[in-house]
Formats: sequence, structure tokens, C-alpha cells
Amino acid sequence: MIVRKNMAELEKMRAAGLLVWKILENLKRMVAEGVSTYDLEVTAEKMMQDAGARPAFKGYKSPAAETKFPFVLCTSVNDEIVHGMPSHKRILKPGDIVSIDTGVQLSGYYGDSAVTVGIGEISPEAQRLMDVTRESLEMAIEKARAGNRLFDICGTVERHVTANGFSIVREFVGHGIGTQMHEEPQIPNYVDRRGENPRLKEGMVLAIEPMVNAGKPGARVKPDKWTAVTEDGRYSAHFEHTVAITANGPWVLTRP
Repeated sequence: MIVRKNMAELEKMRAAGLLVWKILENLKRMVAEGVSTYDLEVTAEKMMQDAGARPAFKGYKSPAAETKFPFVLCTSVNDEIVHGMPSHKRILKPGDIVSIDTGVQLSGYYGDSAVTVGIGEISPEAQRLMDVTRESLEMAIEKARAGNRLFDICGTVERHVTANGFSIVREFVGHGIGTQMHEEPQIPNYVDRRGENPRLKEGMVLAIEPMVNAGKPGARVKPDKWTAVTEDGRYSAHFEHTVAITANGPWVLTRP
């Protein structure tokens, strides 16, 4: 069942979303050569604590993993698609790209967002990968309007990504969000004819998150049971926003 939110609930989600935005903006300024992904983790966790928010990811249990996720951030570097674990040993260096994904629960409601950032001078292909992924998200957000269908969002991402020579990760999808981190509907970044294609209605809130590979679409999960990487070792990019469907069009809750 897809849970629709009233304006009071959307305002609470807006507060959670703006906290996520503030955290990611701070981390984007931190990202530089010599910084570890664990440095980002420490900063993010303190900001959540100071705001009185609960981390959405830390302690999350996935059916596919044997342990709860131990961090407030997912930091996925280069060929890591999603769910990369912060580490003192993972030092960022020029040419790297890092996806920083995080979420919070505030006043009972969740916000979730992700951004991919380049370190120093990155390759033209890596820059284009990031640009196309970000563009596909913005184009998908424009389709998050009452009266459209879910596949309008999914197909928009798929067409833009494939037209630019990149590939869609199929193992991981976006999702509804509200009082739970993951709610219905699932939101693939491609048109999955086997899935549901509900009509979009006011009050729905969607976490739209294109995950795009430079090479082949395949993914595998590392022995830590969390970190997903590209099968061919090429780079992957990831951008995400939490978006409410309103009478006035899409309302991105995770940016001002």
C-alpha cells in the first residue's frame, strides 16, 4: 500500500530533508585529497546528534546481509555502486569519485539523499558519468507530478542514461519514504514491465535515486555483504532526492 502524506506530515519530512541537505553540503566541502571516508562519517554523525535526529542507516538490517549496517553514511568510491562502508583506510585521492548517501529520522519522519563528488581532477568520462546521472535525476523529478505514472519517472532515467552510452543498475532501486525508510512503491531506474505502474497522486513521497555505471550494468556484492560494486570495475555514480508530489508539482524535500 502506498501511504499518502498530508501537509503537516510533509512539513515534518521537509525538516528531515533539510537536515540531510545540510549534512551533505558540509561533507561536499570536506571532500578532498587525503580525507578518509571515516572522517566524513564522524562529521555526519555529530551533525545528526546535534540536531536531535536518529541516523536512518546505522543499525538498518537488510534481508540480504547478516549484520546490521554499522554507519550513518554510505560512502561508495569509484567502482562501488552503493552501500560502501566508511573506513579509516579509505583515503580519497585525485581522480576518485565518491557517492555520499545518508538519511535521518526526525520527529518520526525520514529524509534520504545522495550526491557524487569528484576529488581533484577527474577523468572526462567520470565527469560525464556524474553529469548524466545528475541530469537523469532532475529530469525524473520533473515527472513526479499527479496524474503521471511511476513508469514516467523510471523511463525518463532509463532513456537519458542509455542515450548517453551508460547503463542502469538493476539490482537496486528507489523507494517510497515516510514514517519508514523504505515504503511502497519501489522505483526502478528503468521500466520494469513485471512491476506495478501506479498513477502518481498528491501526498506520495518518493526517494528517486539513479545509480548509473560507466560500463556494463552488472553488480556484485563484496564479502562484507553490503558493498555493491560494478562487475567490470568501471566507475559508478549515484544521486538521490526525496520528492513529494503536490498540487503545485514536485517538491524536493532534500534541498532548499
